[in-house]
Amino acid sequence: MTDTPQIEVVEGDITAVQGFLAGGDRCGLKPSGRKDVGAILSERPAMAAGTFTTNKVKAAPVLLCQEALARVGGGVSHARAIVFNSGNANAMTGAAGLANARRMQAAFAEGPGSRYGVRPEEVFVASTGVIGVPLDMGKLVPGIRALALSREGGTAAVQAMMTTDTVPKTAAARFAVAGANGGAVTVAGMAKGAAMIAPHMATMLAFVGTDAAVEGAYLQKALLHAVQDSFNMIIIDGDMSTNDTTLLLANGAAWAPGREPLDGSQPECVPFEQALGHVCLGLAQAMARDGEGATKFVEVRVDGAASDADARTVARAIAGSTLLKAAVLGADPNWGRIACAAGYAGAALDPDRLEVTIGRVRVVEAGLATDYDQGAAAAEMQGKEVRLGVHLHLGGGSATAWGCDLTPEYVRLNSDYTT
Repeated sequence: MTDTPQIEVVEGDITAVQGFLAGGDRCGLKPSGRKDVGAILSERPAMAAGTFTTNKVKAAPVLLCQEALARVGGGVSHARAIVFNSGNANAMTGAAGLANARRMQAAFAEGPGSRYGVRPEEVFVASTGVIGVPLDMGKLVPGIRALALSREGGTAAVQAMMTTDTVPKTAAARFAVAGANGGAVTVAGMAKGAAMIAPHMATMLAFVGTDAAVEGAYLQKALLHAVQDSFNMIIIDGDMSTNDTTLLLANGAAWAPGREPLDGSQPECVPFEQALGHVCLGLAQAMARDGEGATKFVEVRVDGAASDADARTVARAIAGSTLLKAAVLGADPNWGRIACAAGYAGAALDPDRLEVTIGRVRVVEAGLATDYDQGAAAAEMQGKEVRLGVHLHLGGGSATAWGCDLTPEYVRLNSDYTT
């Protein structure tokens, strides 16, 4: 598995994958009247994997999904669907919240899933929105039962996921496989998320599908690896949600009959992991670009760390610094804020070796300010994309984190979120 096959980046959401249908509609959970209920269905049984918030306060849908995956140690077969709502997180709602999450499963199985023989236990559930408010099942159950699913329903499904998102978020990639149905395997997904974004997942929902056949333990391992360098490396505001969920379904629709599923040992695993990584990274970066009130996308690259883990720690600390985010908004090349965040991150660091760049301008070398042009450094921060670099000169570890600036609009949006 030393070769690096090329993947083809394509347009589309999860319905670009063979055997997946989707749909979304309005049921009245959102006062705005926008779409607030949706679902994704695999026309054939699928293997599933998932990652979730590490917040100790977990929403009922998260607990339900974790319960399903735990039954078989991280990869559950015969998953068929994901049903979701926006406008209400169904978090901190007690036993009633868990019962309502199960009612969502049943409503889907009784409604759009009935023609495909879907059982309630084969349905994953996700929610996003306000915490601590009971779901209005009088609206949600009829809304789920009335959902129309199709190969053209991906756009409506993505819209139904959105809360304060300003743009839909989708990503897809494809790679050739000899003997595959259609000659190729596709990985594609869709997501929502614009705030309460912090490492180790966020107030985000991300649903990814593939028509490859994949063994359960390997599917979970591949997803964890993809999430580590994508969703776990974005920061908008440093707050961790109660509801963040990433689910990956593999239905094998492109697989030749009798062919063994991917288990990590076959050559096809390389492009599969590349495609999965591309989709997760594309969705994650789309969230950072669409941060609430954001005007600038920020990339923080850390090299020369003692380990990759240390590099991730430093990159996340810098990208998450409120002071740094404010400096980016004002195009202020105050490199002290970068050095400060690197220093408190908790990773190995020698300040006398520290190097910092703002765009193409090196502002710190060997721990001291260079004779840099402040105007040139400020100019590097005035565009829509700002790239910051840190070299620790301690080893070979590297990582990249992504975020955005902090604006008055973010404060406005979050000062009256429930009212």
